[in-house]
Amino acid sequence: MLFSSTLFLFCFLPLVLACNFLLPVRWRNAWLLAASLVFYGWGEPFVVAVMLASVAANWAFGLWVARAPAARLPLLATLVFNLGLLVAFKYADWLVGVTTRVLQTLGLLHTALPELATLVPADWTLHAVLFTPEGHVRLPIGISFFTFQAMSYVIDVRRGAVAVQRRLVDLALYVALFPQLIAGPIVRYRDVAAAIVQRTVAADDLAAGVHRFVIGLAKKMLVANTVAVAADAIFAIPGAALTPACAWFGLLCYTVQIYFDFSGYSDMAIGLGRVLGFRFLENFDYPYTARSVTEFWRRWHISLSTWFRDYLYIPLGGNRLGTARTLVNLLVVFALCGLWHGAHFTFLAWGLYHGAFLVLERAGLGARIERLWRPLRHGYALLAVTFGWVLFRANGLTHAVDYLRALAFAANGDAARWHLDLFASPLVLTALAAAVIGATPVAAAGCARLAATRESVPVAVAARTAGLLVLALLFVASCVLMAAGTYNPFLYYRF
Repeated sequence: MLFSSTLFLFCFLPLVLACNFLLPVRWRNAWLLAASLVFYGWGEPFVVAVMLASVAANWAFGLWVARAPAARLPLLATLVFNLGLLVAFKYADWLVGVTTRVLQTLGLLHTALPELATLVPADWTLHAVLFTPEGHVRLPIGISFFTFQAMSYVIDVRRGAVAVQRRLVDLALYVALFPQLIAGPIVRYRDVAAAIVQRTVAADDLAAGVHRFVIGLAKKMLVANTVAVAADAIFAIPGAALTPACAWFGLLCYTVQIYFDFSGYSDMAIGLGRVLGFRFLENFDYPYTARSVTEFWRRWHISLSTWFRDYLYIPLGGNRLGTARTLVNLLVVFALCGLWHGAHFTFLAWGLYHGAFLVLERAGLGARIERLWRPLRHGYALLAVTFGWVLFRANGLTHAVDYLRALAFAANGDAARWHLDLFASPLVLTALAAAVIGATPVAAAGCARLAATRESVPVAVAARTAGLLVLALLFVASCVLMAAGTYNPFLYYRF
């Protein structure tokens, strides 16, 4: 189920909120858990079984770790189970393919390894549940998010950072809570533990939550979806036919799309959480205003970067074991960060690309950049991040190389067939202009100051009335596009 769907907005969400506020307090966790399972399994029930297995296992691991916090076996079992779950559903097909190619290159294998789907008889019900009609392992949506959440809970119990949760329903609610279930932010148990036990929702929470949700919905429907049409069309052009003008315009559109799509989802998740009595931490802090790649990662997908910092980078030694080890740790972390996004060499290359920039900045490039004029630092960071999106979005490494060649004006392409007028419609250009404003804190800060003005009562009332009117217009416009059935999937659903 999508946040940006009429079914969710006008059926599912009103029912969930109404029952949540009307039911006795002691039943609310069970109700939210049931609603979350319906939300997650809508249209594909098998994924609920995968998530429930993860919840039950990590609940048991948490109890085990709490009884023997110094023992290594419970932690090892936790890591093996959770990482094994990711490998089985997300990386198995890719690993079989890579292994086949490596063995064939070395001359150790003359025929391809059998596909995983052949290991289960085709007439078994299990075959249809686990595999697509094409023979690929089905990927449960959001598996990377809920696996990282569950794993971090057990690790924090072992570290003594949180108390073990003995109620299975409450732990299941933490993992399955529908606002953040599909595409984050990755929520730490310690940040919502108190709200799971007891929470209240004041009028200010309702107002702030609705405001945040509508802003996120508008980001998704009015900006991300609009530029996505041009970005997808340009990235679908064969690399040899791509012109520099189209390549740059397509990359600009995708740079806008991925930020407004993902930050829009995070805004909606944070807003829904607030309405339900949960305070999720921020996941984005205007990342395109960063002045280095290092700063970009302090502002982009904050819940993921801090997760890797706390549960991988620091345990590997962080920056405590010397410069060389620090640089290696950075590369390892970002290689795994890339693979976390998907089983493909383009994601691995994207992770290593960002890791290389962090290594270079740590090794001295960052100090030199700090001495530059501020606009030049912004330009450096924005270009570095933007070029990286080519690896993230490309259909393969060959396609990425062709695209980068077009960006570098090293390929002329087919300008007669693929010209910019095909993609740069007035609607797309308008969305891009709005994105330039929305990607910086200037407009938000101005609106906040205006809304908080105390110069006079009429000015304050007028400012707040105008804000509500704009919010209503954004919601109506988003619903119009939603009803029209425009391009709508969230990019991070596949991760």
